[in-house]
Amino acid sequence: MPLLLVLLFLLVPIVELYVIIQVGQAIGVLNTIGILILDSVLGTVLLRSQGRAVWRRFNEALAAGRPPAREVLDGALVIFGGALLLTPGFLSDVLGIVLLLPPTRAVVRRILLRGALSRIAFTVGGPFGAAGANAAMRGRPGPRRPAEDDVVEGTAHEIHDPRKELP
Repeated sequence: MPLLLVLLFLLVPIVELYVIIQVGQAIGVLNTIGILILDSVLGTVLLRSQGRAVWRRFNEALAAGRPPAREVLDGALVIFGGALLLTPGFLSDVLGIVLLLPPTRAVVRRILLRGALSRIAFTVGGPFGAAGANAAMRGRPGPRRPAEDDVVEGTAHEIHDPRKELP
């Protein structure tokens, strides 16, 4: 993984410079510089508007009493997209725009969530005979405890839920 990051930090600027030089040769140096400055300014405007929208949805989620997981991921994608737009280069600008525009950001979010969920191992544990963590790693059920260990001593408390949020 560290080698991949080193290669990424070395390779991306070289590719960006190559693309800038090619575009500069095709349309001229001043036009290329103008486009790079213009898309940085537009990126700043887009970052500001999308950042505010994500912040508003984050606060709405909190006010509604639901976890703002989607909004947090959107916020991270907006910040990353804004950083890419402020970085000089055409490839980083394209990726930054993809992360800042809501329709394409939704696609990226779904891809990231699908990848993250595929890496999470779900282990269900508890006093009702579910497998333990070691058994989940081996792929077979864990050992059962004797029947007398299945009884859990405790005290019940009645919980009032006026907002009806508890299951």
